[in-house]
Amino acid sequence: MKRLFSIVIALSAVLCIFAQDSTVAMKFGYLSYEQALQSTRDYAIVKNKLAHVKSQYEAEMKRVEDEFNLKYEEFLDGQQEFPKTILRKRQTELQELMSKNIAFKEESRQQLATTEVELMAPLKEKLTETISRIASERGLAFVINTDANACPYIDPAFGEDINKLVQDALK
Repeated sequence: MKRLFSIVIALSAVLCIFAQDSTVAMKFGYLSYEQALQSTRDYAIVKNKLAHVKSQYEAEMKRVEDEFNLKYEEFLDGQQEFPKTILRKRQTELQELMSKNIAFKEESRQQLATTEVELMAPLKEKLTETISRIASERGLAFVINTDANACPYIDPAFGEDINKLVQDALK
């Protein structure tokens, strides 16, 4: 505990010294990462590709769901007339079909998430490079992402809003 207290005191002293020294003025930038990402030329193309893939999965899910419902209705209609062995066989088929449908839905969700990551990767890489270049040119020590209200207040005397610069550079 004493050691932790000593470290905190030492860090506080160092920070006070830097704060008093006017030559050590650290400046930072801030922006909305999502807004910047959405301002890229290819963002709409990526979103359209994702929507297309999603619609394909939804169509397939609808098809297998309809297939299951049809077999289930046939089972309900004939269950009074089926011998026990056929009844058990049909129940097993329905259970297997339902399990396969559930597995397909989960796999679809995972595949959509993977596809989104893969399609967005080049955009995010380009955005990161643009932010790094602008921060370097402007002499910024770091850049803060203001999405999700992560920084409810930023003093403009110390921070620079680089939203417009980044968005313009990405167009």
